[in-house]
Amino acid sequence: MSNWTTVTEFLLLGFSDTRELQILRFVIFLSAYLAALVGNLLVITAVTTDHHLHSPMYYFLVNLSVLDLGSISVNIPTSIANSPSNIRTISYFGCVAQVFLFPLFCIADLAFLTIMAYDRYVAICKPLHYRMIMNKRACIQMAAGAWVSAIFYSALHSWSIFSKPFCHSNIINQFFCEIPQLLKLLCSAAYLGELRVIAFCMCLVSSYFAFIVVSYVQILPTVLRLPSEEGRNKAFSTCLPHLIVVSLLVSTGTFAYMKPTSRSYSALDLSIAALYSVVPPLMNPFIYSIRNKELKASLRNLICRMLFGSKNKFVSLS
Repeated sequence: MSNWTTVTEFLLLGFSDTRELQILRFVIFLSAYLAALVGNLLVITAVTTDHHLHSPMYYFLVNLSVLDLGSISVNIPTSIANSPSNIRTISYFGCVAQVFLFPLFCIADLAFLTIMAYDRYVAICKPLHYRMIMNKRACIQMAAGAWVSAIFYSALHSWSIFSKPFCHSNIINQFFCEIPQLLKLLCSAAYLGELRVIAFCMCLVSSYFAFIVVSYVQILPTVLRLPSEEGRNKAFSTCLPHLIVVSLLVSTGTFAYMKPTSRSYSALDLSIAALYSVVPPLMNPFIYSIRNKELKASLRNLICRMLFGSKNKFVSLS
């Protein structure tokens, strides 16, 4: 049997030791984090303060923005803080927190995107029953179900990893405690047990994605049959950003977790991890606000109030 010891901290290899590249990483991560922070906070503030946006679609969008803020705040600020001093270690409990929180936010993100697909299906395919189906109680129950399922999955994953011994080393070839990298440190028997949790995760993610696909298979013909061009454009303006966000999250996450991993240091692993950790939460608020006229108007008024104290200054720009 492989030898194993109690691990009290992990060593993150992260990016290059070159000082110039460390500064470049610091600048890029800090800029991306601040942009994601501002973008998502603006969306949350605009929706919560504008009564015209108090509808199920925007209620779920606020939850999505909260999740994006959570997911990018789990790993990136720590990496930003550690870059100037070139700190490489992370405590055992800090690693546990990252492994628990990051999958929680990602799975909940996908769950809310699935709920939003159902919301669009009801709004477009069953408009006369929309208020009855998507009532306040139903929205709260669906949101609670998304959060609870994500917490259950993340707790299962964390327990499955950290209840097992680490037989190889405490060196993680990543800038945060990424699950695929941690799996390479587990003993062989423990790794086989974790495969069952991974299979459960794949089934959960596949079911969410399948539900989204089925929803849009029914939405698309209905949209194409709408008599007015204005109605079709409005439907596409709410569905297209959702499809882009789903594609961005699923493609980056799938590529990161489904590709073969090696025990050696890989610049590709680092690049992919940075991609799926930063890009979705950074781009989501911009994707949703580009084609949504109501949200754009609300954001414009909010920014004008913040800068000039009046929402009527730039009405002529709308």
